[in-house]
Amino acid sequence: MNINPETDLDLEKLFLPSWAQESANNTNRYAKFTGNEGERRGDRDRGDSRGARPPRRDGGGGGDRRPGGPGQGGRRPDGQGGPRRDGPGQSSSGQRGGGFGRDERRPLPERREAPNPLPEVNAAIIPDEKGVESLARQVKMTGRSFPLFDIAFLVIQKPERYSIRFATKKNQQGQLAQPIFHCALDETIWLSEDEAVEHVLQKHFGTFYQAEKIATDAPKGVYTFVGQCGLSGVILGPPNYHDYQNKLAKLHAERFARMPFDVYKSRVKIVRDEAVVKQWVEEQSVKTEFACLNVPEAAKLPNREEVEKHFRVTHKDTIIKQVESHVVSGMAARSLRGGMGRVVQNLLTEQRRFPMQIATSLSQSFAHHGLQFFKVNKTVTHVAVARPHFLDIETTPVSTGVKRIVDFINANPKCNRRKLIDALAPSPAPTAPVIAAPAEGAEAAPAITPTAPEPTAEQTALISDLHWLVHQGHVMEFANGLLDTAKKPAPRPPKPETKSAAVAPIVAETESPVEAVVNEVAPPAPEVSPAEAPVVPEETPPQAS
Repeated sequence: MNINPETDLDLEKLFLPSWAQESANNTNRYAKFTGNEGERRGDRDRGDSRGARPPRRDGGGGGDRRPGGPGQGGRRPDGQGGPRRDGPGQSSSGQRGGGFGRDERRPLPERREAPNPLPEVNAAIIPDEKGVESLARQVKMTGRSFPLFDIAFLVIQKPERYSIRFATKKNQQGQLAQPIFHCALDETIWLSEDEAVEHVLQKHFGTFYQAEKIATDAPKGVYTFVGQCGLSGVILGPPNYHDYQNKLAKLHAERFARMPFDVYKSRVKIVRDEAVVKQWVEEQSVKTEFACLNVPEAAKLPNREEVEKHFRVTHKDTIIKQVESHVVSGMAARSLRGGMGRVVQNLLTEQRRFPMQIATSLSQSFAHHGLQFFKVNKTVTHVAVARPHFLDIETTPVSTGVKRIVDFINANPKCNRRKLIDALAPSPAPTAPVIAAPAEGAEAAPAITPTAPEPTAEQTALISDLHWLVHQGHVMEFANGLLDTAKKPAPRPPKPETKSAAVAPIVAETESPVEAVVNEVAPPAPEVSPAEAPVVPEETPPQAS
């Protein structure tokens, strides 16, 4: 017989709904359980002073998993009850900064918007022709060798030393990628016709139109407040005035187009000052009309919108034209705005870092003037009157003066022209001038300013021989004044013999079969001496010679 009432079956209760199937015995069957059964001894030792079980980090027991909640370290570590109130940036465990259970999340890095792509327009820097001609003349007269990239850096430093050529670009389909428009009034370049028209009406408005103020009736009604732009201070008028919305939209489009309209609208403030209201009424009492200039028939236009329409019909075609390419001076190019301004800024930044484009243009111009190029230490390209040409004084008949110059430069690697003259043709010791004492009562003779002594015949012959050596390429005189001789080129390797296809190749004893096949297919190219190798402007930055 079953005496446990909890396991007795009552057939009548089985057919009742679940909420009605409660036991009549309301005794708590789980009163003897504390909830700490399955807990380790060490966990109980970490409880507070009242013996309460600390909350588990993993949120066990169905506690709240929010920071500071019952299931996430909500009790204070000092043993007192109640949730802990952490300060900003302090975790519930008492540690500043990071850690588990922080009240504040780490801020995400700001997303930077990608910069707008540059307009598809070709731009190239062209050195000033007069400046290049002057440099070429100086190189020919002095005979000195100048680093090409140092000249390029000098060109990019000042805008008056160069111009910028803009040209259109075509896409893969052969269509024009980006048109360019030229303004004949100030030689500016624009990406669209609207930009060019806006530029002319802002910078050259007085050339075509003249503003005239005419008195008119003041607005009727009583106005106690007006709206005023919080950014520019322009008085817009009462919000219920009929022209308020038009004036607000126009001011936003002209000055604050980059700001969203709703944001700009929130910056408008309501002003109840009588002086400001009176100023707006006076402004509305004057009407501005625009008289047309430089036209056969005089006309007046009521507002700026009509002025722009009149300009497009009357003057636009003669002032603004679409072009395929145009050259703008360096000073005018720096004043460009909008997309063309970004093109100029990007081009100047690249060329200041490494002026490869300018160096290429300079090399073409110098070659047109008959100058030559060579490299020093296989890195720095120099421009000079002649390329280095080795002079073998042992086998070539030369004068004694030429031989003395070459020998002295080879014996003194870092000598200059002054040291050369002082060593081979020194000047005679200067003699002090004899000045007679003035007679009694006579005025003292004026002081005699010493003048540079004229070169002697020996010095003149030495300078003439050095001039011949420099212009023949046997001696190089660099921009810093140092002299150096052209070195003897390395001997060329023997040319490989041509082999017939019908004859089998003969493999040398010191050559492996694989090397023989490689040499037969692609024989090694002969080396070219530095004096005979053509020089092309390199893409490496210049180094001090």
